[in-house]
Amino acid sequence: MVGKLKGQYGSGIREASTYLGQNYLVVEPSIVLELLQILRDGEQFDYCVDITAVHYPQRDKQFDLLWILYSFPKNERVRVKIMVADGESVPSVTAVWATANWLEREVFDMFGIRFGGHPDLKRILLPDGWKGHPLRKDYGIIQQDQEWVKANLGIESGQ
Repeated sequence: MVGKLKGQYGSGIREASTYLGQNYLVVEPSIVLELLQILRDGEQFDYCVDITAVHYPQRDKQFDLLWILYSFPKNERVRVKIMVADGESVPSVTAVWATANWLEREVFDMFGIRFGGHPDLKRILLPDGWKGHPLRKDYGIIQQDQEWVKANLGIESGQ
């Protein structure tokens, strides 16, 4: 599968490896939507297990964004990763997997990564008025918690 995809996308697939039988692809953001569609339709990865991110504040492209996919017919997983700059929008895959709806909302809520074309991109875990994105490594959670508790509950935070 990886060889076939490399042949089709060439340098668009920056890295491909297998570890303990698990395939891992690092791809250019420009091909990710098309590649994910091919993985679902042509390679039978019919379940989007998770979408998550990791924040590296010192890099130009501060985020690694990962899709973890599973194929029930093959009993196999694949991970697809892109690198995203702060403020850069990524295409939504809600049209490919309906489960991506809430997964993309969680990544937006926790990291601030926007998904273009998402049907209802808004916070899912935190209140609407929450400032910032708590899973960024440069986020001051204690200060934000104290401010929110004081403003919304009228008490001092226990932090």
